[in-house]
Amino acid sequence: MKLTDDELNLIKELTSKLNNAKILLGELDMKKHEIFTELDVLKVEFKEKEKELIYKYGLNSSINVETGEVTKKE
Repeated sequence: MKLTDDELNLIKELTSKLNNAKILLGELDMKKHEIFTELDVLKVEFKEKEKELIYKYGLNSSINVETGEVTKKE
């Protein structure tokens, strides 16, 4: 017994699509890992800059990120 040509072609096509979907999921997972790594780096950079700004303007300062205006919290 043997598959018909149409059945075999369909199985091959579906297998190929499944494999491509798995590859795309793997690539997506790798990209997600890269983004999380970049996010960790950005968090460290933000914390370092935050410490510098606290030292310069004081712990009770508030910075308007739109205008750059620094005010003291009351």
